[in-house]
Amino acid sequence: MNQPVDVPLWLLLIMLAITAWAVLARLLIPTVRWFFRRRISRLIEEVNRRLDLKLPTFSLTKREVLIDRLAYDPRVLAAVRAHCESNGTPWAVALRRVETYAREIVPAFNAYVYFRLGNRLARAIVRRFYRVRLAYHDHAGLADIDPDASIVFVMNHRSNMDYVLVAYLVEEQTALSYAVGEWARVWPLEPLIRAMGAYFVRRDSGNALYRRVLERYVQMAVEGGVAQAVFPEGGLSRDGALREPRTGLVDYMLRDFDPAGQRDILFIPVGLNYDRVLEDRTLLAEAGRRVRRRSTVRAMGEGLLFLVRNLGNRLRGRRATMGYAAAGFDRPLSARQWCRDRGIDPRQQEHRERIRNSRALAADLMQRTARVIPVLPVPLVCWLLLRTPDEPCSREDLEQACAARIAQLDACPEPPYVPHREPGYIVTVAVAVLLERGAVTEDAAGALSTVTDEHPLLRYYANSVSTLLDPLAA
Repeated sequence: MNQPVDVPLWLLLIMLAITAWAVLARLLIPTVRWFFRRRISRLIEEVNRRLDLKLPTFSLTKREVLIDRLAYDPRVLAAVRAHCESNGTPWAVALRRVETYAREIVPAFNAYVYFRLGNRLARAIVRRFYRVRLAYHDHAGLADIDPDASIVFVMNHRSNMDYVLVAYLVEEQTALSYAVGEWARVWPLEPLIRAMGAYFVRRDSGNALYRRVLERYVQMAVEGGVAQAVFPEGGLSRDGALREPRTGLVDYMLRDFDPAGQRDILFIPVGLNYDRVLEDRTLLAEAGRRVRRRSTVRAMGEGLLFLVRNLGNRLRGRRATMGYAAAGFDRPLSARQWCRDRGIDPRQQEHRERIRNSRALAADLMQRTARVIPVLPVPLVCWLLLRTPDEPCSREDLEQACAARIAQLDACPEPPYVPHREPGYIVTVAVAVLLERGAVTEDAAGALSTVTDEHPLLRYYANSVSTLLDPLAA
């Protein structure tokens, strides 16, 4: 009984590993989970006390639960049945595809990542490189919005910095859920974006079953009160001008909308503009078919290199010359009121009629977005320079032209936002940026001339405000 027992070393190691795993699984992991859940719960309580629009229950639901709800939604299952009947696909195979789509789309919102990491990172990036400005046509901002309504920010798409800029600008009001294209499905960007509450979209997918799953997720998010941000243009503007809006996500939101229901949808147009867009030359090259569209990894690497180089300049005491980044917020457009004014109920309409109305709504939203795009120094000066591109002009001439255009804008019924009213300051800021980029030259007498090869770049920035300024010059 008291004789020692010889145990092989390999068996002893296995027994020790099993014991360590049991201690870890039964004691340490539950304790760590409890610790982090408690911290996240406290964070959510703190955030909800200061946010104008509280975090909805839908965003706080476990991801696996949302995936199951989406994959086994009655309307999705009806689409699976129709798909199986029309294509002869086995039920189990089609259902597995739906589960894959649901797992691909559904985000994994993490309040700690969003508010402690994401917001701080966005604030650091935006404030480091731009002079950030914000303008509301409704001065109460988001404070007076119906808390039971679903909020959808509708924005023009100028840069990949748009995601960071808007998240920073509304950090005291709400948490945003973006519709993000497949370009971001690379590690480690994908898990970070999911944790920030974004959902992935295959922009040009012709797969009817996938589109049905995406549609139901968008509708579930709207019904759950998630604040969403969408880019109707479907991609970055290659020439600086607004692109024709796509109706996909807007149509999904309207398709199941009840104008007499309890929850309204409030579309808030947001106009974004920059004195310098990080990807401008690449976008122009793609538009001119001079280069192929680059890989996401390469584009991200070059953008990161640019930011690091500018940060190094700041640390060495060199002042950054990226200028302003600004957003203008228009008054909310109620989907309920929009439907009532036209006497329509989207749920009762045939497909073609509903699509026609969705296109009308998307066009209306883009028009509202266009009129609140801020008029920044670089776009304004580029627009003025291209009025007479072959003629040199002095800074005094530009200042006089700026003053005249600002006076015309101020006379509009709803003037757009101009971050600085002093023409001399506007010209100084804009010319500094354009000289650094080699888009203009200045001789010893102070005459400014445009560089012919850089006219596409000047036109890119001028196009961002052309919808506002062209009618005034007619």
